Amino acid sequence: MKKKYTASRKDQKDWNSFTKELGNVYDKDINLNKQDYKKFKTKRLDLHGLSLDQANKETKKFILESFDGGYKKLLIITGKGSRSKIYNNPYLSKEMNTLKYSVPEYIRKDKDLLDKIDKITESEIKDGGEGAFWVFLN
Repeated sequence: MKKKYTASRKDQKDWNSFTKELGNVYDKDINLNKQDYKKFKTKRLDLHGLSLDQANKETKKFILESFDGGYKKLLIITGKGSRSKIYNNPYLSKEMNTLKYSVPEYIRKDKDLLDKIDKITESEIKDGGEGAFWVFLN
């Protein structure tokens, strides 16, 4: 059997003092409905079929518009590049010319975008796996 804890007079006094000042404590449940739904909603961009230049332009536009719109979580779908035509050309890099590798690298090197981004992470299988990644905005 556990021994029952009895609070000391000092602990009781501290607790009473604390509970009288609860007006300063943020209640997350009260403001949940008032919060901007865009903070919890995911916005998606699918880059399938675009050239590298088009994909980079669309990605930059998408991130800037999403940031201005108050979104916090973006899913960018690049595809795995398995049907890319670069495999037929031995003079092109198989890794850096597919959107899968190039788009995240483009984002990391663009100062305008990097200032608005908290982090970039790989997506899980259910969200696109190797053919997609998450961008979390500030």
